[in-house]
Amino acid sequence: MKKEIRKFFQRRNHIKSEQRAVNEIPKLSGNSNSLRTFSSNDLAAIFSREDIGQDWATVAPELEHVCRIEDGTTGGVNPGDRRAVWYLIRGLNVRSVLEIGTHVGASTVHIASALKNMRAKDSEIERKLVTLDVCDVNSDVSGWWKQYGLSSSPGDMIRAMKCDDVVTFVTESSLTFLDRCNEKFDFVFLDGDHSAATVYQELPRALKVLSQNGVILLHDYFPNNRPLWSNGSLIAGPYLGTKRLRSEGVAIKIIPLGALPWPTKLGSTVTSLALVTRDLSGAGS
Repeated sequence: MKKEIRKFFQRRNHIKSEQRAVNEIPKLSGNSNSLRTFSSNDLAAIFSREDIGQDWATVAPELEHVCRIEDGTTGGVNPGDRRAVWYLIRGLNVRSVLEIGTHVGASTVHIASALKNMRAKDSEIERKLVTLDVCDVNSDVSGWWKQYGLSSSPGDMIRAMKCDDVVTFVTESSLTFLDRCNEKFDFVFLDGDHSAATVYQELPRALKVLSQNGVILLHDYFPNNRPLWSNGSLIAGPYLGTKRLRSEGVAIKIIPLGALPWPTKLGSTVTSLALVTRDLSGAGS
């Protein structure tokens, strides 16, 4: 009981701290017209498509061999979420992806695999992934991946999959990159530092680099700032950052992916992935 009470107060203090930080950021605006609209039925259709499932079964052995990143030990995206990202990239026939937050490369490898799978079907269509982190995740000097007990850097894994012509690694802060970026992306995966202040500033910028009918995916989104798993863990930033944008009239709607058709973490099928879609109702929060 004492442990549960301590976690409760820790979560409450974390939320208050994040709220204060995001409130200090001057008001921003954002145009959501480029966002694709989604429904829960659209997601269910992608995750149940037989052809995607067959392709996944084909690539899964290679991914398991190359991406030896266990859940819960590195801070990387858990295996169930990686699979969901793969299905989304493949199911939406995405051509270009911007990933913010490379970290140890768990999701990076899966995004590249999906792009590689589609390129094999149609080599005439160019596929690309730009993956960004504030740390040089491939530096032999810092050995970022070694700090997590891993034997391969994100770049090593990408080369092992023969996807190095598809993937570009960038070492830069997300806000600096987005401010100078002149490219457009079909799919933006926001999985950076997760603070409310950063998410609040990243999303309007991500909207500017989004192709028409593009997709933004959030990681570590906890609806109503309530824990999703039995360990009581909570990251408040993505929820608070998007909540403030909505309250200020940015026409976005957040669709949590909820429960996936396969395991995620801690014996559950629950995911913290959430899609940012265009809000057609014209309502705020």
